[in-house]
Parts: sequence; C-alpha cells; structure tokens
Amino acid sequence: MKDEILYRVQKNFPLVIKPFEQIAKELNTTEDEVIKILQEEKANNIIRQTSAIFDTKKLGYTSSLVAFEIDEDKIDDAVIILNSHPGISHNYERNHKYNIWFTIAISPESKSNLEDTVKLLSELTKASDYILLPTLKLFKISVKLDTTNKQDKKEKVEKKKLKDLELTPYHYNIIKEAQNDIAIVSEPFKGIIEKLDITYEEFFKVLQDFQDSGVMRRFACILNHRKAGFGANAMVAWDIEEGEEGERIGEIAASFSAVSHCYLRPKYPTWNYNLFTMIHGKTKEDTQAVIESIQNEIPYKSNMPLYSSREFKKIRIKYFSDEFKQWEEKYIK
Repeated sequence: MKDEILYRVQKNFPLVIKPFEQIAKELNTTEDEVIKILQEEKANNIIRQTSAIFDTKKLGYTSSLVAFEIDEDKIDDAVIILNSHPGISHNYERNHKYNIWFTIAISPESKSNLEDTVKLLSELTKASDYILLPTLKLFKISVKLDTTNKQDKKEKVEKKKLKDLELTPYHYNIIKEAQNDIAIVSEPFKGIIEKLDITYEEFFKVLQDFQDSGVMRRFACILNHRKAGFGANAMVAWDIEEGEEGERIGEIAASFSAVSHCYLRPKYPTWNYNLFTMIHGKTKEDTQAVIESIQNEIPYKSNMPLYSSREFKKIRIKYFSDEFKQWEEKYIK
C-alpha cells in the first residue's frame, strides 16, 4: 500500500479540502492510514516536499541549464558561491570536462540578466570555461518515480491547449503561499486560506486557473530520489538532427516513462549534444536498459550518460522572495 500511495501523490494531487481522504477512497483504504504512511515517509526524508510546482518562465523568470568547467581544487569554494544564489535550484558534479552542472533562474525584477549573471558567477568561481544551455524546445517535465514497479514503460505525453491568464497581485499572493510545503494533515490547505483570508472555493479555483494556463505544472509530492531507492539517475545527452526531425526524435524519447525531463538545447563547438533526457533508475543496469531502449527507437549520432557523482543542492525556488535582491546587493556592484 505504501508504494501505491507514494506513486499516487506524485501525480495530480486532489485539490479538495481533504485530499488524503480522496486518495484513501481511490486506493480503498482509510484517510488515517494514508496520512500515517505519508507522515512516516516525510519523517524518513523520502518525501521532499508537497506543494504547487510552478512554471518558472510563466512567472516571468528567465532560466537555463549551465555547465561550468572548474578545476578540482576550486570546486568546494565554487559550490559555496553557486549555492548562495537563490535562483540555483539544482547543482551537481558530473563525470565530464564540464564538471559542475546547475539550473539557474533570474527574477523578473533583477538588475542583471541571465547571461551577465552566469558570466559573473563564472568569474567568482574561477571557472575556466562554461556553456549556457537554455531550453529551445520542451517535450516533457514531470518527475513520477515508479515506486510500484507496475507502471507501463511508455506513456502518452499530453499537449495541453493553455488558456491566457494575466497575473495580478492577488495571484502573486497565492503563488507565494502555494509554493510552500504543506503539512500532512487532514486539511492541509487550511492555514493558507486563513492567512490569505479567502475561501477554499476561491483558492482551488485559482489553482485550477494556474493549471489551465500552464502557470502551475501540477500540485504534487516530490520524492527524494536517492532516499526513495532511485540512486542511478543519469542526464543523458544525445547528438541528434536539428529542426523538425529533432522535434520528432524528442517526442519519441519523451514517451518513455523513466524519462522525467526531455528538452532540446543548443550545441557548441565544445559540446555537440542537443537532446537532453533525465532518466531515473534504481540501479545503473535499470538506467542503462532505458538508454538502450531509447537507442533502439531513435536515430542519433552519439550519446553521453552523465551520472551525478555529487549532489550539492536540490531545492525548489522561492518565487518573489527578497533573497534574489539580497544576493544581487552583495555581488552586483
């Protein structure tokens, strides 16, 4: 039952007054049992966070994957500087000449832009080289670890038609609260609606509007991959054709359930890979099997699995927080 519950809460979380009661009904158990199991998994650090997952770009932030080449003896100092930036949510050491890989988002209120901030970080960390790898085409972003070992190897990636939504101060106030980790209790949204002084109905309607417009990707539990038993996670980079053929290939790669992220990114003279697939496996053999399955289905020139040797940072960005301004006041003169 635990594995079924953990898989269920990673999907479309019920946006109702008592979400765990609804999950219990779906899985033919009790609300108390669901809450007890999830509280235990939270205490064991298997559940990292349960919250709204917002689309960085839709909130006006600019973002990119970045790879730095940093000398081994400079890594520790570099990591302190990189991790201090509130827009860096993921930061890993990987097995390549470009050895430090991180994602960075820049606030719409920033006094610097993405390129200049990354250049500044490269100077502060004494990086000998770096490349910016922004998303050119997104095929999939959805982390759902198969805790049940029962899910299909392939899935249909839906292309949703999104509605327009103009964000107002009212929306921003809800975003600031909905991005926070909820407690695993019978009525987890109670504190939010009391703080915002709105009704449950208003709150759920706004979250639905966020979802319909793509501002919110989904509301879900995020698991700690390694703690949940998924220790062999590889970012696999592929050298494929560009243009329409590249998009066709990307859609095939994204259809594999073990692929949580799939993007097209730019190539460089020093980096000849343009399709990125993040693959989650319990063992290297599991991950390699997925890589081989993709190899059998797509035309490609070469690929490179990049396993993370060290995880330096993995958090959710706090949108519209003062931390961005404080960082810039310290580092941007």
